[in-house]
Parts: sequence; C-alpha cells; structure tokens
Amino acid sequence: MAAFLLAPFYILVNIYIVRWMFRWMGTCHYIFRTMTFQVLFAGIYIFLATTLLTGFLIKKPLWLHRILKNIGNYFLGTFLYILMIVAVVDFGRLLLKYVFHVSWIGSRAAFVVTGAVCMVLIISLSAYGIIHTMHVKVTPYEVKVNKQVKDMNSLKIVLIADVHFGYSVGARHAERFVEKINRENPDLVCFAGDIFDNEFDAFDQPERVKAALKSIKSRYGVYACWGNHDLNEPILAGFTFKSSSSDKEDPRMAEFLKDCGIHLLNDESELIDNKFYVVGRQDPARAKKTEQTRKTPAQLTERLDRSKPIIFIDHQPKELDKVSEAGADLDLCGHTHDGQIFPGNLAIHFFWENSCGYLKKGNMHNIVTSGVGVWGPNMRVGTDSEICSITVHFI
Repeated sequence: MAAFLLAPFYILVNIYIVRWMFRWMGTCHYIFRTMTFQVLFAGIYIFLATTLLTGFLIKKPLWLHRILKNIGNYFLGTFLYILMIVAVVDFGRLLLKYVFHVSWIGSRAAFVVTGAVCMVLIISLSAYGIIHTMHVKVTPYEVKVNKQVKDMNSLKIVLIADVHFGYSVGARHAERFVEKINRENPDLVCFAGDIFDNEFDAFDQPERVKAALKSIKSRYGVYACWGNHDLNEPILAGFTFKSSSSDKEDPRMAEFLKDCGIHLLNDESELIDNKFYVVGRQDPARAKKTEQTRKTPAQLTERLDRSKPIIFIDHQPKELDKVSEAGADLDLCGHTHDGQIFPGNLAIHFFWENSCGYLKKGNMHNIVTSGVGVWGPNMRVGTDSEICSITVHFI
C-alpha cells in the first residue's frame, strides 16, 4: 500500500529531474533542444524509471523479468544520487541568487559548469558503487572469552551475512566470497541470515552457487540462522505486500542449504565436538510473518552448560542485553548493511546500538558485519562488502 501511496511523489520527483536535465542540456547545445532528442531522451528515462514497476508486474518470460529487475536495482541507486545531487545544487543556486544576490549565478557558463559537475558526480558515484560491491573485504577481530576449552586455545570463526542471493548477487559473487572464506582456514563458518532475497526463483545458476557453497572448508562445519528476507515475499521498490503465512515459507530455501552442507539452526542450539555451543535464533520479522513463536535468549540457553562457550547467530543486532544476560559469549549479527550506500552509512548509527563493528555487553562480544551482498540498489558507497574473520581466544 505504501508503494502506491508514494507513487505520485515518485512521478513528481522524476518530472523535476527530467525538467532540470532538459534545461541543462539545452543550455549546453541547441541539438538537445530539438523535439526529436527530447522525446527520445524522455522515452529512455521513462523506461528506466518504470523498471521498478514493470519488473514487479512482468513475470514472464523469465529472461525479460530478470532484465527488468536488474535494471531497476541499478537505476534505484543512481536515482537516489541524481535526486540528492540535483536537489542540493539547485537549493544552493537559489540561495546564492536570491539570498546572497550573486550576479554570475544566473549566467549560461555557470549553469553549464554546474550541470557538468553534477553529471560527473552522479556518474562517478554510481560507477564506483557498482564496482565496489564486487570487492569483498576481510575484516579481522580478536576477542577473549574467559572459559577453558579442552585441547583448544582458540577458535577461528568466519562470519558472513546478508548475501541476498537473487537478481543482484549470484554465482560469481558466491565464488568470490567463498575463496576469501577458505583463505582464512576457519574452524567454523556462520551465516547470520538473509541468505536469500525474498524470491528463490531469482537465483541465477543455482547449481553453480551450490557448488561454490559446498566447497567451503571448515573444521567444525557451516551453520546458519534465518533472516527477515529468507522467505517468499513480493517486493516493489523495497515495500512488501501481504500474502498468507503459508505462501511465505518456501521449502526450497531450507532444502538448498541442506544440499550445500549448511546446518540451519532455527531457534535451536547444537553442541559442537563437546566443546562449544552454536545457537541460531529465529528472526523476529520472519517469525511474525510466518506466524511462528520466537524463543527468548534465556529459553535458548536454559539447558546449556554455561561452562562451555556459547556462540549466538542472530540476524538482527537486537536484544543485546538479553542475549548477554542469557550467557552468550559471542553474538554474531548482520542485517544493517552498515547503511550500504551514502548517506545511509551515516544515518544507520542512530537506529542501532551497534550498527556495524564491535561492541562489548557485559561479558559478551557482539560483532555486526556490513554484509557481503546488497539489497535494493546494486551499489555500495561508503561501506564495504565484507566477511569477518574472528579469532576467539579462550583464557
């Protein structure tokens, strides 16, 4: 419903952008003022701007649906920077003209140069953001847990979250981050939710992705919990649409993880080699949408031997105090993407106690990754696609 309510605003904003582009291009050269060019340009822009809707509505043929979805994801990020840069520059121009009465601001040369700077910024930020998603960074952490573990002084964990396998993230990226994981020679690999991107059929080359994930080398195996996007749910420009709870559960997702050798823990715990526990939490948003009951941290640990290290995998970095009080030594999370694209990376810190990085709560270490994939705009600006390499020392 929200997507349709915002549709008139989206249309008006795009009219403002196209009008600004026509004015700037027309000032640059007379050919851009011709009816032929303006109709052609407007047609191309309308096609790009409506791919968010057409990609949502047109399901078949599949190849066309995939193309429209991909274009829409690229356009969404570019659109945000077009709007932000044009609006800021336009406001500055009006301020200089009507408040400070700067005489040269209305000149043709000033308008041409201003528009050129805007275009360079938009193209540069968008191109950088698209390319930067492909680079996977390894972020190292070292933490100390005051517990003795027989025949083990330390544990190397690789944390990965927010892959969002779908239209933007596929086999090539999977091979890229799996190579990084294996280079770390981990004892344990943890996927902290949002492995899928709301639509299992969005997978491109699923068998190739499966082969990549099956090649993960880990001494104690690979474990995962669900995230809020690990279900079947129609999305238009980031807004979800209601459907019955039975339609949201896609058994193919759990089956896919099983085939990859990934152990799913859904509000469950597992004792590994009689040395430490891994606890995977149900995601609160997913539990609500699928009408499932979510256990509290205390319920998850009430029967565990707290003399052994307890590692939580929890998609959203919520309830940090409760998780700490329940006896967790390490809480591994994702979900935030660290804001993914500027200025989201600045605003995200106001919404989470630990939006990305490390935080200690009591005796518990909380680590939140910015995620290895993307959601929505297929860009990363001001943030990194990362996996976290965590060395846990037992003292």
